[in-house]
Amino acid sequence: MLHRSGVDRLLKENLESYRKRIEAGIAEWLPPCTTRPARLHAAMRYSLEAGGKRIRPVLLIATSELFPSEADPIPAAVAIECLHTYTLIHDDLPALDNSALRRGRPSCHTRFDEATAILAGDALLTYAFQLLSHAYRERPSLANALVGILAEASGSTRLIGGQQEDVENEGKALDPDTLRFIHENKTAALLTAALQMGLAFCQPGQDPRRLIETAGYHLGMAFQIVDDILDATSDQAAMGKPVGHDAAAEKSTYVVLHGIDGARSEARRHTKAAIDALKTLGGANTLLIALAGDLETRIH
Repeated sequence: MLHRSGVDRLLKENLESYRKRIEAGIAEWLPPCTTRPARLHAAMRYSLEAGGKRIRPVLLIATSELFPSEADPIPAAVAIECLHTYTLIHDDLPALDNSALRRGRPSCHTRFDEATAILAGDALLTYAFQLLSHAYRERPSLANALVGILAEASGSTRLIGGQQEDVENEGKALDPDTLRFIHENKTAALLTAALQMGLAFCQPGQDPRRLIETAGYHLGMAFQIVDDILDATSDQAAMGKPVGHDAAAEKSTYVVLHGIDGARSEARRHTKAAIDALKTLGGANTLLIALAGDLETRIH
């Protein structure tokens, strides 16, 4: 068993390796900026190439390596990052969060214009599924599984539904069940999909699928709770985007409901549940377990 320092080193080295593979995949699979209409494709690449933690594609790749697999997970990793980036572009729009900054630089609608940002988000959403169907056309069962997982996670009853209820409930005092619905769909659904898509490369049985879904749910909940904490306690320089939006919009968050200490306790509880599921899952799970713990203690 690796000591803590060894696990930290393994995590750091693998994350750097994964990020390089993801950036190379984005460069390879996304249409060039010169593709007509050039302004649209420039906006798509501007937002997708802005960096960030690449958490969802990293989770996808790491999960694809739990058990033996032959197919390349990079196109799927790029696809889920395309879909995630579309949500960020649209979240930043004046009609939603009205944020001028994303990942430390002007948001898409600020850098280009609102209409182009809407269309760039639409295009990235569509391209995610185009990429999956094209890249895995020689493996139709895998392509079908990946498309199905991502479509279900990002639709009107999951990611978009969570966003809708988040918008509807701004300025209202929420009960815990409504807040949980928002978090488990707006955030946890796509993080769970990343793990499920990665596991699809390993052709798992029913038990691994159940365990990875449990791990994804709890990891996603912990991630959003930590986001709530950081929005209340961090600063713009560290986060690369405006902070204090939740308070300004009078949003109910885990910090509002439970206080900072209570929210941190909830994040720890969900992280432990995610790690327990990953341990039971087995396979080459050291990296995923380390990543789950790291996401709870992140500072941005």
